[in-house]
Amino acid sequence: MLGRHGLDHAGAYRSVVRLTPSKPGDALDAEALESIGIDLSAIREKVEAAFGPGALDRRPGIERRGRVLGGLHIRFSPRAKKTLELSLREAVNLKHNYIGDGHILLGILREGEGLGSKVLADAGLDFTSLRQEIVVELG
Repeated sequence: MLGRHGLDHAGAYRSVVRLTPSKPGDALDAEALESIGIDLSAIREKVEAAFGPGALDRRPGIERRGRVLGGLHIRFSPRAKKTLELSLREAVNLKHNYIGDGHILLGILREGEGLGSKVLADAGLDFTSLRQEIVVELG
């Protein structure tokens, strides 16, 4: 649906990169590597194209006696938790017994302040018409 509105994966990815603040040392490292002809963003894009988004990101894990166990637990920010809560409310309002990607998109639209909302706004999407279209498509 977002693709029909002109927001594809590559566009969303570029928007996330642009809207997400970098870590303090990242710019210095990138500049040093660029000075010798290495483009970190191009490398990251190629790795993520091959192995999936976030393939280069460190995975959080539980450290016990010097070993990292698991590493699959993802901590959600308060805003992400709120978005998921709103997604559940959207599913309940539509009398659905599941939460799908459409419900999550409705939660993002309803939350209205997070990175997801900023990406949608950056793409020039009209939240009201998008919301109506999602509700119709979800039935």
